[in-house]
Amino acid sequence: MTWHAAGLRRLDGIIWALVAGTAGIVLLAAAFNGFTLVVTSFIAPGATCLLLVAASRYYAARRGEPHLASALQSTAQVMAFAAVAAPLSYVAAAAALPLCDAAFDNMDQALGFDWNGLLALMQRWPDLHTIMRAIYLSLTVQMTAVALLLGFSGRLAWLRVYMLAFIFTALVTIALSAIAPAEGVWLHQGLKAADPALLPASHTSWPVFLGLRDGSYRALMAIGAEGIITFPSLHAALAVILMAAFWPVPLVRWLGAGLNMLMLAATPIDGSHYFIDVFAGIAIAIVCLLAARALVARLAAHPAPAKAAIDTIAVQGMPATSR
Repeated sequence: MTWHAAGLRRLDGIIWALVAGTAGIVLLAAAFNGFTLVVTSFIAPGATCLLLVAASRYYAARRGEPHLASALQSTAQVMAFAAVAAPLSYVAAAAALPLCDAAFDNMDQALGFDWNGLLALMQRWPDLHTIMRAIYLSLTVQMTAVALLLGFSGRLAWLRVYMLAFIFTALVTIALSAIAPAEGVWLHQGLKAADPALLPASHTSWPVFLGLRDGSYRALMAIGAEGIITFPSLHAALAVILMAAFWPVPLVRWLGAGLNMLMLAATPIDGSHYFIDVFAGIAIAIVCLLAARALVARLAAHPAPAKAAIDTIAVQGMPATSR
C-alpha cells in the first residue's frame, strides 16, 4: 500500500486543528473563568515549535526530504500539544467535583491489589526506587524521541497514528479526570516518607491540585506545569502508546517494550496512582490507538495510479494487514 502525501497533510491538518482547539479552550478559560495565563511560560515552546515547523516546510518543499520534514513537524506537534494540554488539565481539575479516591481504593482492594505492599518493597530497596523513578520521569524524552525515530526511519503513517493516539488519549484522560477527580493514594491515605527522597515524583503536584480545587491557584502555564491527573493514569496510557510506537522499528522494539513495562510498574508509586487508574489508562490507550489507526488508514491510504506515482510516498510502519 502506498500513502499519498496529500493524505498525510490532511492528517497533519487534523492534528494541528486539535492543538488549536485545545489552545482555544485554555484561552477561553483564562478569559472567563478567573484563570491567569502565564504568557512567558509559552514563549520558549512556542518559538521552538515555529522554528521546527519552518524547518519542516523547508525540507519538504525545497529539499524534497519528507522523512526529515515529518520528524521535525511531529516534534513540533508533540511540544505544542503538551504546552496546551497541561493547562487544560488544570481547567478540568478546577471543576472540583467530589473526589472519588474512596471508590478507587475500594476497587483496588476488591481486585486484591496491595498498593501498600508495593510501597513497602520500594522503601526496602531505595536503589530500585531511584531507578524506577528515573524511568517514570523518562516520559517527555521518550515522547520526543519516538517522533524523531519514526520520522527518520520513514514510518510516516505510523508517526501520524502515534500523534493522533497521543492527542486522543490525553483529551479523553483530561475529560475523565474532571468527571472522576482523585487526589491520589499518598494524599488519600495521609502517607508520609521517613526519607524525603522516597516521596513520589508526583508530590510536587499536590499543592497545585488542591489549590485548583479550592480556588487558591489559578495560573495556567506551559513550562512549569505539573501532572495532576490521577484517574485515569495518563502515564500508563502513554507507556502503552510508546510501546506501540517503538514496535515497528526492530532495532529498538524490545528496548521500548521493556522500558515502558517498567514505567507501568513505576506508575502506582511515583504517580500516586491506584491500580485501577493504571488499568483504565491502558484501556483508553488501546481504544485510542485503534481509533487513530483507523483514521490514518481512512484518510491517507490510497492505491496510487502509475501516472500519479510521483505524487505519492511509500510509508513503512503500518501493520502488515494495512499494507
